[in-house]
Amino acid sequence: MDAKLSSFRYPFHRYTATGVITMKELYEKMIKEAMAAQRADVTTIKKKRGTSFVMSDAKPYLDAVEGMKATTGQSTAVIDLHKESVKAHYTILSKLTETIRPEDDPFVEHYQTPVILEILCDKDPDFKKSLATFIKQIQMSEALIGRESSRRYAGFYGPTCVVDFALVPGSTSNVVNQILKETSIPDDHKKAILAAKSWGMNTSYGVGDFFAHAVEAGETLTSATKKEIDMLASIYEHPVLAQAELMDSLGQNSFDCRKYMQEYRTVMEPVVQAAIDDKVHYANIVTIPAYCVGDVAHHISQSTFNMCKDDMVMGIIEAVTDVIEKSLMASVGKFKTPEQLVSVATGASAAAVEYILEMDGFNALMIVDLLTKRYHNFVQLKPTRGAAAELHNCDFMDMIYRGWGILDRARKVRNGSGKDLKATVSGLPIDLSPVLSHEIINNPQWYAYPACAITVRMSALMRLADYPCLLTSEPITATLMTNIIALKKEIPAAPARICKNCASASCVDFRHEYCQYREAV
Repeated sequence: MDAKLSSFRYPFHRYTATGVITMKELYEKMIKEAMAAQRADVTTIKKKRGTSFVMSDAKPYLDAVEGMKATTGQSTAVIDLHKESVKAHYTILSKLTETIRPEDDPFVEHYQTPVILEILCDKDPDFKKSLATFIKQIQMSEALIGRESSRRYAGFYGPTCVVDFALVPGSTSNVVNQILKETSIPDDHKKAILAAKSWGMNTSYGVGDFFAHAVEAGETLTSATKKEIDMLASIYEHPVLAQAELMDSLGQNSFDCRKYMQEYRTVMEPVVQAAIDDKVHYANIVTIPAYCVGDVAHHISQSTFNMCKDDMVMGIIEAVTDVIEKSLMASVGKFKTPEQLVSVATGASAAAVEYILEMDGFNALMIVDLLTKRYHNFVQLKPTRGAAAELHNCDFMDMIYRGWGILDRARKVRNGSGKDLKATVSGLPIDLSPVLSHEIINNPQWYAYPACAITVRMSALMRLADYPCLLTSEPITATLMTNIIALKKEIPAAPARICKNCASASCVDFRHEYCQYREAV
């Protein structure tokens, strides 16, 4: 998912000049670490699917992360933000509970950024002052917040990811950016605050949720907007308390989240201090610790074990993982920048998923149309739907739409020659052979009425449309991005200041003018 790919560049000549590490060795290290994280998930899920999840099931992911090391030119403090966060997350959860119920697992990666924000405020009075100024600006932004909340509630923007790592319309980052543009604080502080509600998940709150529930409960639009403003302000004024109260309201009961955040702070405070001392940009400090922990009790979890009981779902995850790894390794000597690894990894998975979809006679354009129409009906059926309800549908649509573009170009080049399809990303080849050779994917008749098994793969992908985290893939992009940030610690990596080429906006809805990627603080 290119929303997780930033656009900054680095002076990589220093590596070859010193003779300490070649670029090829750097790329091999990055691929090895990223694939170790993905393999830990996939191997565990394959082994444990259909059984009951316990916290120790996530230990292989922790082991993979502990293998990460800073190399020449990389900041150890940045790598430690990733490693120590995962270790603290696993260790604390293991003390607090034996398992996590499915309803609680999406939130396990939302307890980190609130803590990190509070640490930064305690250590830097100037940053705390800037955050207070931003909170006052939130309270003065009634018209903006009322407009954006009502648009999300009514489905004005179409399907949108409220927690998107880019600045798409309807996202919390988009609204925060608009408010920050009117806030008089240092630019670096603006970037840190923005990052904290993009890649960094400062609480589980998504813009517009309080507003929607208030309106449906019969309150005036003015009253609903006031409640929305108060909620948005609270997640910056006291992030840890706000997250705990949000979890109370949702009935989270798998573990004591207040105790988790208290213990997490104790462990992470010296790690954050080391990053501050190393001049790591605050925007990176607030983001790295959150994005990397989700594999513990979220991707490796009961909900995943349940979903992957389906052989076709498991087979698709396996095959796409193999496509990513083979494609990365095939170009290890051809990459020009570390960013290209993220582009190829996400492009390879996009092409692979679209290729599987096309095996059943579907393509991205059909699915984007279907899910967008479904969304507009869903708004009417469930006006108080969760703010994040369609976020993974959006991830899925964006992924397959990108894959469709990749395969469409390849099919046009092949034309009627009968030669093998040669898909490329950034001019580098994608190896689709794992899809072609996967026994389950190529035998759909085993999983339906055999003579009519023409929708089996597509129906499995619709399950994954609600949960594409191991296809996009989050453990891979998180690991690669930490490595990239470690090379240029002073440049904010989040949110992604790029056009995502959003599927719905590109195919159905007209919303480009409401995006903020060019206007990012």
